Amino acid sequence: QNDDGASKALSRILSKGISDAISEKSLVFDARITDLKLTPNFGKTYVSVQFSLHSNMNLKISFMKKLVKDVNHSLSRAVDSGGMALSIANAAEMDKTLSRRIKEEIIADLLHDFDDEEVEEYYEVDSDNAEKPFSDYCEPFFDPDMEKTGPFGGPNAAKYSVDDLFLGGGNGGVFADYSEKSIDSAPFKGQVGLRMVDAAVERAKARHPRVIAIGDVHGCIDELQSLLRLCDYRPGDLIVFLGDLVSKGPDSLSVVQMAREIGAIGVRGNHDFEVVRWHQAIMAGAEQPIIGSEHFHIASALSNADLKWMYSLPWFISSKELGALFVHAGFVSGIKLAKQNPRLMMNMRSILPDGTVTSKFFKNWPWARLWDGPQTVLFGHDADRGLQQYEHGLGLDTGCVYGGQLTACILPEKRLVSVSAKREYYQFRRKHY
Repeated sequence: QNDDGASKALSRILSKGISDAISEKSLVFDARITDLKLTPNFGKTYVSVQFSLHSNMNLKISFMKKLVKDVNHSLSRAVDSGGMALSIANAAEMDKTLSRRIKEEIIADLLHDFDDEEVEEYYEVDSDNAEKPFSDYCEPFFDPDMEKTGPFGGPNAAKYSVDDLFLGGGNGGVFADYSEKSIDSAPFKGQVGLRMVDAAVERAKARHPRVIAIGDVHGCIDELQSLLRLCDYRPGDLIVFLGDLVSKGPDSLSVVQMAREIGAIGVRGNHDFEVVRWHQAIMAGAEQPIIGSEHFHIASALSNADLKWMYSLPWFISSKELGALFVHAGFVSGIKLAKQNPRLMMNMRSILPDGTVTSKFFKNWPWARLWDGPQTVLFGHDADRGLQQYEHGLGLDTGCVYGGQLTACILPEKRLVSVSAKREYYQFRRKHY
C-alpha cells in the first residue's frame, strides 16, 4: 500500500472502473483521479478517492449541465446497485500490469463488499468476545448531545413533555384530557367519552387482539397496506416489524409514518440503522454526499415524529407470553441475549462449520439451523433463502422489494399470510458461496 507503483496502478483501475460505471457517459467524459489516499486500519485499507471528469468535446453549457446531472444520476445508481464494484473489479481483471495474485486480492475484496445489505465483514464469535458489552461492538445509536440540536429538543424543535399526550397540550396530542381540572374542556365534558373508550376496549378484548410480525418492507407501502387488509388488521392488534422498513422500495417515508401512526413496534434493521446514522451525521453538520445516498435522503425527509420512532427501535424484542423473540437478522446460539453482538443481530445470515458468523449467504449453513430455542425466533433480512421454517426459527423476508412477496406471521396461532409484490422495485443480486 506504500508502493508508488501500486498506488498508480490502483489509480488507473479506479479511473477505468468509474468511467465504465457511467456507461455511455464515458464516451463523453474520462474520469481522472485527482487525489488518492490509502489509510490502513485494523488489517484493512480504506480508499478515499477524489476524481474529476474531463471531456475533449466542445459542448454547449446547457447540454453540459444536463450531461453532468445524468452522470451524477448514473454514479448514484452504480454505487447503490453494486455496479461500481463490478466495474472496478472488471477493470482490475483487464489491467495488464498487475500480477495475478494482486488482481485476485483486489477482485475478492470488491466482490466480498458487493452485498445488497451493505455489510462488509466476517465475524468470529469466541470466548474472548462473547461476553463483551454492546458498546465494545458499535457506536451508541443515540447521541445525548442530539437533544440540544436534533428533532427532540433545541430552540427550533418541538418540546416534548408528559402533557403532549393530551389534545390542546401545545404539540398536537392524541387524547383528550379528562383530568378533573380539564374536564370542562373535554368532549361532552367527559360524560360520553370515557364510556366510548371503555366500549372500544371491551370490543378489542372480545376479539382477542393478535400480534402480527411482518418481514422486510423496504418502502413497499402498497403491499404493506394489502397485507394488513388480508390479515384483517383491526385496532387492538399489535404490528411488529422485523426491520428494514426503509430503502430500495418506492415510498420509505410513508411506511415509517404508517408504522408510527398505527402504534406499531419493531426491531432495528441494518438499513434503518444507516438512516439513524445519517441523521446523526446531518445533526453534526455533515453535508449532502456528492454521490447520492438513499439513506441520507430518507434521514433528511423524515418528520421529527417519524425520526423519534426510528430512534426507538431496539436490537431485539422478547415476549415470554408468546415464547418468541423478534430480531432483524439473527442470534448466535449459546450466547445470552444481553451479550449478543448488535451488529450481528442486524446483519448475520450464516454460521460456518468452523464457527465463523458472517453476513454472506452460504446455502447450506443458515444460522437458524443451530438455534436450539426454547424461544422461537422470528426474523427477516435473508431474502435469498426466502421463507425459512425451522423448529425454533421462522424467517419472513420473502423479497417483496425484489418482486417476491411480503409475508406476515400472525401470533399466537403462527398463521402465515403473504401478498405478491406489484413489481420488481430493486434488482436482486448476490454472490453465492
